[in-house]
Amino acid sequence: MTVTEQQPLGSPFSAATTAEDTLAGHDLSGRTAVVTGGYSGLGLETTRALTAAGARVIVPARRPDAARAALKEVKGSEVIPMDLADLDSVRSAAANISGRLDRLEVLMNVAGVMATPERHVGPGWESQLTANHFGHFTLVCELYPLLASAGGARVVVNSSAGHALSGIRWHDPHFRTGYDKWLAYGQAKTANALFAVHLDVLGRGDGVRAFSLHPGKIITGLQREMTLREQIDRGWVDEDGNVIGADFKTASQGAATGLWAATSPLLDGLGGLYLEDCDIARVSAPGAGMDDGGVRAYAIDPEEAARLWDLSVAVTGATPITR
Repeated sequence: MTVTEQQPLGSPFSAATTAEDTLAGHDLSGRTAVVTGGYSGLGLETTRALTAAGARVIVPARRPDAARAALKEVKGSEVIPMDLADLDSVRSAAANISGRLDRLEVLMNVAGVMATPERHVGPGWESQLTANHFGHFTLVCELYPLLASAGGARVVVNSSAGHALSGIRWHDPHFRTGYDKWLAYGQAKTANALFAVHLDVLGRGDGVRAFSLHPGKIITGLQREMTLREQIDRGWVDEDGNVIGADFKTASQGAATGLWAATSPLLDGLGGLYLEDCDIARVSAPGAGMDDGGVRAYAIDPEEAARLWDLSVAVTGATPITR
């Protein structure tokens, strides 16, 4: 990825595009995808669209019984247990997947948490960074041999416009000096974007390309740890919980950019890019508002990405990926 590539390419799609629109005309028969969080919200719409296009979809789920119930009518989907905040669980899921497949064409990291109360997991890691980044990082590293065997695979990482809230807090990534749930979320979303940048550097020689994205503003289960009053005060919903915020998308529209990232021929030969509204995002100007669109330069900085990668390998013990 170069800065000159981080600009819109004139996609025929838009913020109004749905998951079904994105995959119209695509035949994914014979291809396999893994979709984390693929049983609720954007993940469920993603799984439905991929299976409707003929793909086999494996859904790692923290709540496997709930996932099986949600996907009961979605033919072509399979559920396996996995908790992103527990790296032993992630490794077990990766081993399970590796035992089922000889290659993997698409890996979509859709699951996530947002603005949660202060929690520390594992050896004292901040929980949003762990679930959103370290868990997905470990999963991708452990499944990398399957991706490399596909002869052209894509990894898609759901970031967010929330990355504008914070870069990587190198001095205190686990908020040991005082917790702010929104800064923690912002750091985790920046980590998602940086992860895609360096994964693409390491993977392109094997045909593995990576993208991060902002799915848009959508009310889903992601807001489950926010009170109704918080959402009302932010102008997202009314007193009855109905969405009233400007420019909010449906779940299907929110899933569209990830599906476009996973399948669009317009992205052939590209990678390490941050996407929004089914196109490549522009680099946002310093001081621009979070809702103005674009990606902060620090979230696609190659040196920051390499530094985060080295940190992530060191703390997770994930299998390194080498060029």
